[in-house]
Amino acid sequence: MAVWDDVLTGEDRELYESLATARYMGKRPAVIVIDVNYAFVGLTPEPVKESIKDYRTSCGEIGWEAIPKIRALTEVAREMGVPVFYSTTTTLPFRKRRGGGIGWGQDGGEKQPLELATAEEHEHRRVGNLIVEELERQPEDIVIEKSGASVFLGTPLLAYLNDMGVDTLIIVGTTTSGCVRATAVDASNLNLHAAVVEDCTFDRFEISHKVSLMDLNAKYAKVISLGEGLEYLKTSAQPSVARAAGQHA
Repeated sequence: MAVWDDVLTGEDRELYESLATARYMGKRPAVIVIDVNYAFVGLTPEPVKESIKDYRTSCGEIGWEAIPKIRALTEVAREMGVPVFYSTTTTLPFRKRRGGGIGWGQDGGEKQPLELATAEEHEHRRVGNLIVEELERQPEDIVIEKSGASVFLGTPLLAYLNDMGVDTLIIVGTTTSGCVRATAVDASNLNLHAAVVEDCTFDRFEISHKVSLMDLNAKYAKVISLGEGLEYLKTSAQPSVARAAGQHA
């Protein structure tokens, strides 16, 4: 049963099923773990209402529940010679609004000027952008720093994938409705096969998670389970060109 089954009803369900198109995965995949950092899961597992008090972008304990599943996928990927990428937000000196947040904003109808963040605020952001230690990232894995939603936007990701001969991107991480969706759409636009692992993605809103997966499955990506992802890696995936040649990017 698809995770979005309880969202579709009546005519919507009939239309969705009638328009369903089989999607395929290629032979040379790469796994990308999107933004599973402390800013998106919190420093410790706790309910999201508590977690957002420290990092307002956090998805809370639902993110921590996905971490061992993501790690299981990346471990098998490495065993099969499949490259593993991680993305996180770039940490640069930044300015904030006087009322909080980053960049220009509105307060009482007037634009508030920007001011430099304090050293403490910058350190808080730096820690938030660290990839969660429990994922057990390995030295050969590649980290992509990004400034937008899609991991492709303004980054060398596509160059890496082309160099490795990758034709399929297996996408996990967060948030389903944000950076996961944006990356899957861009992968499709770039003529890559895209697969999103439902068990290994998460969002702070359940409805956003379900509807985003439903929409991605209809238009841009093949939504699969962790079990399906592991089986694909073990039986169908071929090592990347760079890995097969004993090279490291």
